[in-house]
Amino acid sequence: MQTTIYFSEGDSYLMEQVDIKGRRERKSRSAVILSILEEFFERDKRIGQILLDMGAVSHKDLAKGLELQKKDAAGKRLGQILLEEKLVDQEAVDRALLIQGRNDSTNGDGVV
Repeated sequence: MQTTIYFSEGDSYLMEQVDIKGRRERKSRSAVILSILEEFFERDKRIGQILLDMGAVSHKDLAKGLELQKKDAAGKRLGQILLEEKLVDQEAVDRALLIQGRNDSTNGDGVV
């Protein structure tokens, strides 16, 4: 897919910031803009909804994970349960946590 973004001189500061972020993260301008949009639209969502939006988990599998979470006396997080049940992969949970703005993805510890 290709998208064209038009911006004016007044937007040059923002585009400069996008370019700086791109160099720092070694990403293209379009990848930076898409990651910013993704964070904007997904940040306040729960991890299950983000995984659904990403297509990483089905409604059925998410419902199963949530049911298991309700029954879990240890209080496991949803991401961890979905991983243990092999309903989602580690990369998807890490990505969802990154989108959500949480940086505790190193241990596969999903957040509800």
